[in-house]
Amino acid sequence: MTSPAPASPAAPLPRQDDVDRGLKNRRAVLGDAWVQRSLDNATAFNAEFQSLITRYAWHEIWGRPGLDHRTRRLLVLATCIALGRWEEYELHIRAAVAGGIPVTELQETLLQSAIYAGVPAANTAFKLAQDILREMGVALPPAPLSDGKRAASHHTFSAPQLHVLVQGDAGASRAPVVLSHALGLDARMWDALAADLAAAGHPVLRYDHRGHGGSAAPAGPYAMDDLVDDAARIVREWGRGPVAWIGLSMGGMVGQGLAARHPELVRALVVANSTAHYPEAAQAVWRDRIATVRQNGLASIADLVMGRYFLQDFRTARPEAEAAARATLLASDPQGYAACCHAVGTVDWREALPRIQAPTLVIAGDQDAGTPLAMSQAIVDAVPGARLAVIAGASHISAVEQPQAFAALVGEFLDGVETGA
Repeated sequence: MTSPAPASPAAPLPRQDDVDRGLKNRRAVLGDAWVQRSLDNATAFNAEFQSLITRYAWHEIWGRPGLDHRTRRLLVLATCIALGRWEEYELHIRAAVAGGIPVTELQETLLQSAIYAGVPAANTAFKLAQDILREMGVALPPAPLSDGKRAASHHTFSAPQLHVLVQGDAGASRAPVVLSHALGLDARMWDALAADLAAAGHPVLRYDHRGHGGSAAPAGPYAMDDLVDDAARIVREWGRGPVAWIGLSMGGMVGQGLAARHPELVRALVVANSTAHYPEAAQAVWRDRIATVRQNGLASIADLVMGRYFLQDFRTARPEAEAAARATLLASDPQGYAACCHAVGTVDWREALPRIQAPTLVIAGDQDAGTPLAMSQAIVDAVPGARLAVIAGASHISAVEQPQAFAALVGEFLDGVETGA
């Protein structure tokens, strides 16, 4: 009987020590190219130092499980600002942008550093970061602070106090515009459109709904009539009515109620990605969302909301836009958000729509699962003279997903209202 052939010796496992483990983290954070240059350029003078920081900084510290790499990146930036370690700061700014950290999070880190590390340090940090962002091809939209272009921040005199932003030439003769945001977002949702409208000569007001942004969050639940009352007092306090009301989702629901209940305050109405009523099945979904938020907080619904608000292609192409929307949602008052969910879920303007006298444009996204096209069509069918415009490639927050198409529709509509066309 032949003896079995001896087994082949197992291939030796690749050697991995603490330097190798540290290099894995270092490459993940700073990128292969930079790390490889650093390794290739090591000399007999600094090789031991390179080994030291790789083992202790990049393995022992960056390899710890207590914080994720994103958080550690931001901590490094803040520490470098505080200590004035600008060479290291520039390295980590580049790495953070290349690693997908949203510009909004970098901005917040630098603002936080201004308070705790001092304004001169933050001033340097912002200048260096802007230069690096431009060099890396990151678009930095203008936001001039000159008179007529800066968004002045106020709160209403009446309660509950609502945070209001006003911009544009106060003496302009064009129609004043009020912008009303979607559930879980805030007035910053309208940054781009507000700037466009102000540049076109419209005085523009936008505000945070109760329970959102910088506005108060009185005890709920709220009815849609409560949000309409808020809108009416905002317009009256501004003293510029009647206004062109542009509202998206919840903001569109408020606009419908305002135009029906207070026709003297509304010169023109844009209702985007909205509805006048939800069927019972959808109302049950809203009740479930309220219960989930009250029990588990806003983080428990964030993925669901972002999936409804933006198409996956947009989320992939514009991760910073989704990150900003997510951060705004998570910063909302949970009880205020739930109270607004009650107002949205129980909205019913069906009998009121025929009373709307203002010229009305209804905008829908062709891929909006939250308020499908049929809901927009129902509004158009009920409001005398209303017309429908559908934006291709848009989900629920069409003003953010397709800003140029949205702005063009609004601009054309407002021009027609002013000329009587």
